[in-house]
Amino acid sequence: MSMQDPISDMIVRIKNALIGKPSVAMPASKQKLAIAKVLKDEGYIVDFYVEQEPKPTLVIVLKYVGGESVIKNIRRVSRPGLRHYAASDKLPKVLGGFGVAIVSTSAGLMTDRQARQRNMGGEVLVSVS
Repeated sequence: MSMQDPISDMIVRIKNALIGKPSVAMPASKQKLAIAKVLKDEGYIVDFYVEQEPKPTLVIVLKYVGGESVIKNIRRVSRPGLRHYAASDKLPKVLGGFGVAIVSTSAGLMTDRQARQRNMGGEVLVSVS
């Protein structure tokens, strides 16, 4: 059976692992790797890597400070049944700028701040705080 929304699956796996697990594994894809790269660049995770055998598997090493997860809330904004597109001036500010929204633009995945700087809009995929 094929998966209908792999990004939502990724987010649910991360949420379920935030109870104190050191890492979480999931099937790998280019878009999931790009989301993991943004999360690492923004300091929400320690690292990520891909195990090739037997199937490509993305492993995300979660970040904890004082025994508490750095990711407090992560949710899917745009979904297959209801896409959410925003122009550069209408991109959401998560927690007044303390969180981050991951946006899919024509130049690839980036944060809402980067998209505003480049004056690019796109599909708002995930919000993290």
